[in-house]
Amino acid sequence: MSDEELTEAEINRLRESFASVPFANLLGIRFGTARRGSATLYMDMRTEIGRMEGIMHGGAIASLIDTASAFAVLSLLAPAQRTMMVDLTIHYLRPITQGRAEAHTRVLRAGRRLVSVSVDVTAGEGALVATALTTYVIQH
Repeated sequence: MSDEELTEAEINRLRESFASVPFANLLGIRFGTARRGSATLYMDMRTEIGRMEGIMHGGAIASLIDTASAFAVLSLLAPAQRTMMVDLTIHYLRPITQGRAEAHTRVLRAGRRLVSVSVDVTAGEGALVATALTTYVIQH
């Protein structure tokens, strides 16, 4: 998939779209970078998104994955187009106990209706903590 630079107007549109997602703000997800077909978002470990054992809740990681992959897809769409996740498969590899989780997304295939996205979540010194595959449907 392409990894070309987005225009300033496209980046601004993505940032404006991101600002309109209150759930992401509630979780503390932050917009990092985006290129055509990819995006990086991050979230810092906090008590509010942890489990009793002091690790980041899997649901918080899933929400980071969902949000980051949605913005990778949005980077390919026209302003009026909408998308919705229809599938998410996550493999949790190690816990996050402190620091920042980063979701690095890459569109694997973009068809007319379905878009497949690969996500790697890293933490600490770049340790891989989760991998995921997501599928989005483009609403025409």
